[in-house]
Amino acid sequence: MTAAPHTVPALELAGLRKSFGQLEIIRGVDLAVPTGERHAVIGPNGAGKSTLFHLISGHYRPNAGSIRLRGEEIGGLAPERINRRGLSRSFQVTNVFPQLSVWENVRCATLWGLGYRYSFWRNVERLADARARTEEILTQINLLDRWRTPAGVLTYAEQRALEIGLTIAGDADILLLDEPTAGMSHAETERVVDLIRRVSENRTLMMIEHDMGVVFDLADRISVLVYGEVIASDSPARIKANAAVQQAYLGTEAA
Repeated sequence: MTAAPHTVPALELAGLRKSFGQLEIIRGVDLAVPTGERHAVIGPNGAGKSTLFHLISGHYRPNAGSIRLRGEEIGGLAPERINRRGLSRSFQVTNVFPQLSVWENVRCATLWGLGYRYSFWRNVERLADARARTEEILTQINLLDRWRTPAGVLTYAEQRALEIGLTIAGDADILLLDEPTAGMSHAETERVVDLIRRVSENRTLMMIEHDMGVVFDLADRISVLVYGEVIASDSPARIKANAAVQQAYLGTEAA
């Protein structure tokens, strides 16, 4: 029987380490996320989850180890160079342009993905493809009826939805979402989970999330980060039943 061809993961971390002075935050993380997988990273506060995302997205440089995007090394590249290779992320704190309208926020994010670069003389109002792409994204995130509204006056849940729209606007196929449902009501969380499920179709998703209901609803696989190390990476059912995970994070009643 012929062996199945090796499939390069969408994202692969090997021996990844990050220290600040004498304090080591990420301590030798090995992790592979296959193309098309929805992968959740969970762990207690201070485990290093956001630092891990900062490393992957280029906001921090690793002290050691490898970060590969579809087999190509990206560790230490600037965030904009990583983004142009097809990886986009959101942040814990909503990161939109509050004075610009919802439409202007999304349109700005679409231009690079459509191949446009800065030009003082170009009238963006005449770019039919940018208009069409902006309308498509606003429809996806259920904000088309708010297109004229300044982003700063949207509700918190609407701003988070807008940020997800900005994340996908450049046509990235690997998404990193950092606490996408933090601070939301149950009804708001349900709507955002539905949105994440839709926008992550045909994409690879890696997310940090504290809401275990969201994690077990969305994730194909879960990795548990404790004190900068991955102590388990498995299916949701097996993570629930893992004694080390129960002790370190979920609590003994989780099973």
